[in-house]
Amino acid sequence: MASITTNTIDLSQSWGVQFGDYTMGDDKVDFQDLMVKISENRAMAVEKEVAPLTTRIKTRNKELEVLGSLLSKFSAFQAKFSSDSKGSDTATISGITDEEKWLCWKAYRKQGGTKDTFPTDLGWYNTSWSKSQGDGMVSALKSMIDERNNAAQTDMTRLQSLVDRRDESYSTATNLMSAVSDTRSNTISNM
Repeated sequence: MASITTNTIDLSQSWGVQFGDYTMGDDKVDFQDLMVKISENRAMAVEKEVAPLTTRIKTRNKELEVLGSLLSKFSAFQAKFSSDSKGSDTATISGITDEEKWLCWKAYRKQGGTKDTFPTDLGWYNTSWSKSQGDGMVSALKSMIDERNNAAQTDMTRLQSLVDRRDESYSTATNLMSAVSDTRSNTISNM
């Protein structure tokens, strides 16, 4: 942010008014230019907060997409079992992509699974799972989706707050510049 100083010149004896010359860095500016610069700085500060938040929202949306795909695959996996299947019955699940592996592992851990109990007989992403493991994965995936949706709502509220702050800074600057312009017009018309 540029350094801003005020040098007040007393012209009250000659004109009956006082005014200030403002400097930003080495440039002399009038009040309107000063207000524009301040509003630009406020807007840039808000934008610096918006950028990482936007990145986080995009990352979370991608995770939600992957979790939705995994949930769909495990729901289809559950359909392989009849209603009278035992929890220990197994079926093969396939089609889990490299992109889905990490979130699949996180969901497995979320339901209390460990490295030792993780199905690895055919490569864990293309393997036989028990009915109970599939049920646990569906539950864990739904929980992870809910957590990310809740965090997304919080981030969207924060983003809306930042946008409101940015709009407020522009509105304040516009109102101030309008008031200064009106004051200048009135002063000139009274001369």
